[in-house]
Amino acid sequence: MVKYCAFLRGVNVRGTNMKMADVCRVFKDTGMDHVSSVLASGNIVFSSDSPVDELKIVLEAAMSKSFSYEAFLFIKSEEEIALFRRNIPFDIRPDFHIYAFVGLLGVEELLMQEFNISTKAADERAEVINGVFYWQVPKGNTLDSTFGKILGKKSLKDKFTSRNVNTFEKILKIMQ
Repeated sequence: MVKYCAFLRGVNVRGTNMKMADVCRVFKDTGMDHVSSVLASGNIVFSSDSPVDELKIVLEAAMSKSFSYEAFLFIKSEEEIALFRRNIPFDIRPDFHIYAFVGLLGVEELLMQEFNISTKAADERAEVINGVFYWQVPKGNTLDSTFGKILGKKSLKDKFTSRNVNTFEKILKIMQ
């Protein structure tokens, strides 16, 4: 069995509220094994022998039905998540957040285009490493930054989700 993490988009924000115990139950009911949640932001660790494309279809349908919303999730293996963490291009600094974006193939190019045309705070940076978009932003500026506002566009909601790099560390600890 392969260990995966499903990153759900838009969980516990803007009226889409769900308990992670209920989300885990949906995953178990669809046949996933070793299911657990990490934080309340929609990170579900599980094991399965099914291919990722099939898992995405089955789990999005089950989540949409169970919670009456249009579910978007992105599934990555333990190996992929370890690479996300290992490839962070920025130094960890206490006054900055670093995010990695999980999404559809090629979304990193769209994100970089948007980032390049946005107004930036001091030391706000972005880089793409091995197809993953990383964003460094001063703490307190994530949602107020020009780029942060772009990320909330409805036209992008099915293309990606982001997580603070600390979340990847927590996910990896549970997966091991």
